[in-house]
Amino acid sequence: MSGPDERHHVPVQGAPCWVNLMVADLDVARAFYGEVLGWQFRSSSLDDQFLVAMASGDPVAGLAARRPGLTAASVWTPYFAVRDADATAARIRERGATMAVGPMAVGDGRVGLAADRDGAMFGFWEGYTLAWLPGEGRAPTRLDLQTRDVFDAAVFYGEILGWAAEEDIDIDYRNDHVLVKLKDRVILSLRGGGVQTSPLAHLRPRWLVNFAVDDVERAVSAAMRAGGSKPQTSPTAWAAKGFSRTLQDPDGGLFTLAHREP
Repeated sequence: MSGPDERHHVPVQGAPCWVNLMVADLDVARAFYGEVLGWQFRSSSLDDQFLVAMASGDPVAGLAARRPGLTAASVWTPYFAVRDADATAARIRERGATMAVGPMAVGDGRVGLAADRDGAMFGFWEGYTLAWLPGEGRAPTRLDLQTRDVFDAAVFYGEILGWAAEEDIDIDYRNDHVLVKLKDRVILSLRGGGVQTSPLAHLRPRWLVNFAVDDVERAVSAAMRAGGSKPQTSPTAWAAKGFSRTLQDPDGGLFTLAHREP
C-alpha cells in the first residue's frame, strides 16, 4: 500500500500487493524484526503509527500500532490488489465470509480487512501500491494459505479476487494443494492441514508469510535472543528447497523463516 507521495506501481488484480502486521508495541516489534531480518524502517505518509520495513532499499512489509482498545492478536496479514473495494466486499459477504473492517479510505486508496469462511484473515487494497511482489528483491518469498479444504478455498479466493479474468494469473491444481502463479512465478500456495477447532493459533486456518534468510538457524537464534519463541509444535515445512522454521514474535505474531536460494 502507498501514500500520496509513493505512487510506484499499478498492481495486478487479485495478486498479493503487501503484507502487514498490527502490534501492541511498535518499538518492540521494530527492534525484533530489525534484529532477526536485518530490516531498517522508515515512516509512512499514511499514518505516524505505521512503519515501512526496508531491506536493501526495497519495501518489504508494514508494521502498525494497534489502536487503543483493539485486543485482536497480532497476525501477519496479506493484502490483495483489487480494482473495486466495494465490489470485493460484497462478493466476500455473498460467499459467507466476514468483513471485519471497511472498505474505508486510507491515503489515496481504499482498504478492507476480512476473514475467509475458515477464519483466515486477509486484506484487500484498491489503489496504487509500492513496487512489491513475493519473491522479488527482499520481499517475502511466498504466501501460503493453511486451510481446511484446499479446493474450496481456491474457489473462494478465485471468485472474490477475479483470478480467472486475469491473463497473467494461472491456477495450478495439484493432488493435495493449489499453486497460484503470476507470469509463471509461484506467488501463492494453498494447502491443507488447518484445524478450525485447534486451541493452537499456528494450527488453525491462516495465511503464512515466509521470509527468506541466508542462515535459518542463525535467524532463529537471533529471534530467541530478541524475545521470540517457537510454537509448541511445528507445522509441516513447506519450503521447496532447504527447510523452514515457524516462529512467534514477542507479541505472538507467527511467521516463517525459509532458506534463501541463490
